[in-house]
Amino acid sequence: MAAAAEEDSKPYPEMIMEAIAALGEAGGADKSAISNYIESKNNDLPPDHPSLLSTHLDRMTENGELLHVDGYYKKPGANAPAKRGRGRPPKPKSELPSGAELPSPRPRGRPPKTKDPLAAAVAKAASGFPRPRGRPPKVDRATESGTSGAVVGVKRGRGRPPKAKPTAVAEAV
Repeated sequence: MAAAAEEDSKPYPEMIMEAIAALGEAGGADKSAISNYIESKNNDLPPDHPSLLSTHLDRMTENGELLHVDGYYKKPGANAPAKRGRGRPPKPKSELPSGAELPSPRPRGRPPKTKDPLAAAVAKAASGFPRPRGRPPKVDRATESGTSGAVVGVKRGRGRPPKAKPTAVAEAV
């Protein structure tokens, strides 16, 4: 007999939806009204009915099957916003003109190495020699600016140059 009673009882989500529809209140139905309706229609409820009802109401609210507003549960309408999942929403995709093909997605990861290393070396040599490592050598300023050749041969010593000695002032009489 107990097996026949279990077969006749409906799952909690169905009983909850039936109770909300039967109560037919515009603002929805509160938890106690749903519980009283289910208890009046079903005689073979388990002893932990209140906790099962709470669990199912919470789960149905999370899944978006019910809306919970100010303590009242109601069915979501046709224009109700869809329940958003966790995480960042995807970017909107741009619309392609009709007849256009989708671009092939770039493959993931590092591109593979060339099969022929000799061909890569020849291509590199043909493009010109790369600059050598390190700091480039100093370019002589005289050749760079085009000054006279007399100054070019004088090499300056290290450190601060000595003061220029004043020449003897000739007597002007």
